[in-house]
Amino acid sequence: MALVDIRPTVRRRISQTLIWIGALVVILLIALMADWENIRKQFLNVAVMKDLWPEIVLVGMRNTLIYTFISFIVGTALGTVFALMKMSKGPFSWFATAYIELFRGIPALLTIFAMTFILPIAFGVKIVGGAVGSACLGLVIVTSAYTAEIMRAGIEAVPKGQREAARSLGMSPVQTTLFIILPQGFRIVIPPMTNEFVMLLKDSSLIFIAGLTPPTKELTAFARDGLSTYGSPTPLILAAILYLIVTIPLTMLIGKLEKKLAVRK
Repeated sequence: MALVDIRPTVRRRISQTLIWIGALVVILLIALMADWENIRKQFLNVAVMKDLWPEIVLVGMRNTLIYTFISFIVGTALGTVFALMKMSKGPFSWFATAYIELFRGIPALLTIFAMTFILPIAFGVKIVGGAVGSACLGLVIVTSAYTAEIMRAGIEAVPKGQREAARSLGMSPVQTTLFIILPQGFRIVIPPMTNEFVMLLKDSSLIFIAGLTPPTKELTAFARDGLSTYGSPTPLILAAILYLIVTIPLTMLIGKLEKKLAVRK
């Protein structure tokens, strides 16, 4: 019986070892075949990096984080409202469902384009913040549609006994939702909401469509202009590294949060 239990484990370890060895061999072959001098000149040009530094961080990365945080905070608040509307009955539920399905169904780029150009031209609406404000509004709308479904799933995952216990203590439906259900729902959806933040961080690159000025450029727009100026892909590589510096710790955090929540369950 002990041999039967050990064999699958040994087989799995051997398979994993062979996979790692195979991957290392492939990486080694690629490294030996690559023209590193040409790669350094084209993609890791130190002179170009020095010219971009520190503006690519102080302007491009800063604006990317600002646009992301604003869109995420406002989008999450709006998404929570739409989640509660969808869970209600009647016209509010129909409207929320239509809103969520519409803006989850069309590309984020089209939503940003609509807020930046179609809305002001068709209806004469002037959005606070100009082009940047319009583009961020597009990101807020897209974020709210996705976070609405995430929040709805989190609220529905709260045990019904929590609501019943709160009502038995004399709390009104509104008090029960605000002080009992929503805090627990937020705790449940922390991992998917963190993942949504990572996706939004990358989607912020779509703001370029609004036509940004030099002080308002986000990271990708800044790098793309650097590509045109220097004729080198180095700015794009540097931008990719900066994105990874932010996204990799966040994805690791997501994994840890999911493990902790799984253990508590």
